[in-house]
Amino acid sequence: MRFMVMGMATKESEAAPPPKPEAFVAMQKYNEQAVKAGILLAAEGLGPTSKGARVKFNGDKRTVIDGPFAETKEVVAGFMIIKVNSLEEAIEWVKRAPNVNPNVEGEVEIRKLMDVEDFGEGFTPNPEIAKVKFK
Repeated sequence: MRFMVMGMATKESEAAPPPKPEAFVAMQKYNEQAVKAGILLAAEGLGPTSKGARVKFNGDKRTVIDGPFAETKEVVAGFMIIKVNSLEEAIEWVKRAPNVNPNVEGEVEIRKLMDVEDFGEGFTPNPEIAKVKFK
């Protein structure tokens, strides 16, 4: 099973400079452990919402909203995609992660990525997309 692990932004992370070098080193060490264990498929940090945008869909209408966004509690600051056997295993990996900003309460969300099998037997994927299969 593949899971997306999302580090949620805080007011501090949106307004502050990037974490200190020692925090990057700790995260790099953690990521290396995940690579050696064969579970890490991707990991990236995201820039602040002040440099982003959202597109709202309402029927045929599209509305662009430039950042920054007022509610940081629902903004993703970075993510990992891991392949593990269960949600419980994903939780155990997340609990091992370093806290790159120990002076602020942080939160990480873990969600299972949908696989073709999750859509049931009647689902026929696009043949081009079906060629892409994560190992």
